[in-house]
Amino acid sequence: MLHRCRRQVLREKMDLIGIVCDEHCIPGKYYCLFCPKCKGGRLMERSLSLHVIPTGDFAMWRCFRFECGWAGRIFADGRLAFNGFSKTEKMVGRSSKESLVLEPLCDELISYFSMRMISQETLERNVVMQVVGRQQVAIAFTYRQNGQLVGCKYRTMDKRFWQEKGTAKFLYGIDDINDADELIIVEGEMDKLSVEEAGFLNCISVPGGAPSKVSTDTIPPIEKDSAYQYLWGCKDYLDKVSRIILATDSDVPGQALAEELARRLGKHRCWRVDWPYKDGFNRFKDANEVLVHLGPDALKNAIQDAKFYQLSISISIQKEEGLFQEH
Repeated sequence: MLHRCRRQVLREKMDLIGIVCDEHCIPGKYYCLFCPKCKGGRLMERSLSLHVIPTGDFAMWRCFRFECGWAGRIFADGRLAFNGFSKTEKMVGRSSKESLVLEPLCDELISYFSMRMISQETLERNVVMQVVGRQQVAIAFTYRQNGQLVGCKYRTMDKRFWQEKGTAKFLYGIDDINDADELIIVEGEMDKLSVEEAGFLNCISVPGGAPSKVSTDTIPPIEKDSAYQYLWGCKDYLDKVSRIILATDSDVPGQALAEELARRLGKHRCWRVDWPYKDGFNRFKDANEVLVHLGPDALKNAIQDAKFYQLSISISIQKEEGLFQEH
């Protein structure tokens, strides 16, 4: 009975990532299945080798097509699965000798995310990993397009950031808006994960933070708009969206980023999130702060209450003028 329950849990988890394993998959044996990543290629081969260990504690797999190589494991208990990566993965633009070496998150980082109210399920779905071979353990946010690794951004728990060499300026979570007609844009990877905890998958993050202020210059031609190439590189995704919710930080750079994004994406289809007040004067800074201090329902409500961008700016100016007159 215990093994049957474990197999059921494994089947349900594998279903979420596209591996179809019915009740006939018996622990201890190997099965050849269709790979959900490469679909078996042009010949539609059954290239995915799946093995559930005899105890039913976990399953592991590997696609043996040279062009794919997808491998991983998934557990029947609450541990974070190692899925979406081979342990050594080639990033677009890297040679095989420069393969990017990542590994599953350690307990310390899982606990860190837990304190930030980010679940293991969300970490797994977004293939959040850790980097190997550095003195200090670092989170690895993997950037993907069509399931393909296109870049990686690192963060330590004390908020030091750096990017993998050769990482293209790309929107984080771009595969989550493939079929979206509405999307949410946030200012960092942690905020994208936070918004997912509030129930929204159609969220992307800018890759490089916010400007210190709004530029007074006109928007340059696309080829010269270097600071916002991550928008133009994803133009095909963004053009088909009818409503864009800007959920950037509440500080001055975050407001400047919202304005710069709205100028480029079209203010007529932009809405702006005003984060709740944490006291009589100051708002919470970002999505993760709201999640940690007020919970997922408050974060969901803040996003759902987003105001039409032009109206939001007008109201903010009026409030600032009122506060100025009071003081």
